[in-house]
Amino acid sequence: MTIIGSVDNAPALIGSDSQRTLRAGFIPLVDASVLIAAAEFGFAEREGLRLDLVKDVSWANVRDRLAFRQFDIAHMLSPMPVASMLDLGSNPSPTITPFSLGRGGNAITLSTRLFARMREVTGISQTASALENAKALKTLLDDMRERGEPIPTFGVTYPFSSHNYEFRYWLAAGSIDPDRDVKLVVVPPPLTSDALAAGSIEGFCVGAPWNMIASERGIGRIVAAKQDIWPSAPEKVIGMRPEWADAQPEAVSRLLVALDAAARWCDSAENHGALAETLADAKYIAAPVEIIRQVLAGRFNVDAEGNQRVIERYFTFHDNFANYPRKSQALWIYSQMIRWGQASFTPYAAQAAASAYRSDLYRNALGADNTPPESDTRVEGNTDGDRFMDGHVFDPSAIEDYVKNFPVSAGNLGSASAEDA
Repeated sequence: MTIIGSVDNAPALIGSDSQRTLRAGFIPLVDASVLIAAAEFGFAEREGLRLDLVKDVSWANVRDRLAFRQFDIAHMLSPMPVASMLDLGSNPSPTITPFSLGRGGNAITLSTRLFARMREVTGISQTASALENAKALKTLLDDMRERGEPIPTFGVTYPFSSHNYEFRYWLAAGSIDPDRDVKLVVVPPPLTSDALAAGSIEGFCVGAPWNMIASERGIGRIVAAKQDIWPSAPEKVIGMRPEWADAQPEAVSRLLVALDAAARWCDSAENHGALAETLADAKYIAAPVEIIRQVLAGRFNVDAEGNQRVIERYFTFHDNFANYPRKSQALWIYSQMIRWGQASFTPYAAQAAASAYRSDLYRNALGADNTPPESDTRVEGNTDGDRFMDGHVFDPSAIEDYVKNFPVSAGNLGSASAEDA
């Protein structure tokens, strides 16, 4: 197999006779690119590893199969390890992540019929911002309530997902209560477009390419992207059982070196053609290659009428330490679990949430030169180009105050449990 790309200071290769196979679960999404590239373009092989990739249908399945040792590692939603370390969900099993698969890739899509009503009621423009779209939806929901119409149903991919928290953040920024003004249900990513077409949901938040698939089909309108909400948010991660990682530190280090090399390769635009061809294959995403190319380039047809949007670096697979698992990111995810009544605040729980993101394993494998200047950067203001759409600043040392400052929340800082799928 051809080796593409290189890694500085990579460990010596293991001979082919001792090649180690790791079974890895994944969901068909573009944000699995780094894992798929590591398997397909020789980066894992270079480190003496073979990645046996297994496509699955839902995040709950991936979680369970990792817990039941059917998978060694897994493509996971960034909040899933945090939830596991907080013992949340129907089948929690301790899970950690030493590596983020990058940033970006999510978007919020509304049905064309709902968006048309938003325009009719509010006169909102085709080029409205994400926040303007959220406020226009609020106006429409108020009008629907006055008419006695039922609240609309929207889809997210998993209760403990970036999609759930980003959709809720977007709605709440528009003064919409996600638990009272709308109904949120779980829909697996590949089924979101069909659910929208069937009228089962009126919108969804999901990863690429499924938003673009809906707009190309003429059934959806993209109204917000992940970058509009929290640009540097971690999207997917590599999850593993902590005891598995502890038992084989060399395999973990070799895996992270391979993933780091694959992430560098995926970040280069000159490789996007080859990557798109691979991702489009039926064994991976099974979507039109041209749509995947457009998604990788950040070029969106936001609807079927030719309205477009370009988001520079819609996917960041490696640049600016995109793979580093920051503990402050885990704590922001924890803050949203508190905000929406899935968890309660305690210092012990905050410590448990932070422990899901194993920056120490990342540093051990890739060295100090490949980590941020500080061991963990706060998610705040414009210190590293970060921002939230509503102007809120997150201080990991003041989580309770941060949650209390939101005008729209579950209003529950006490004990709570979360429904799972």
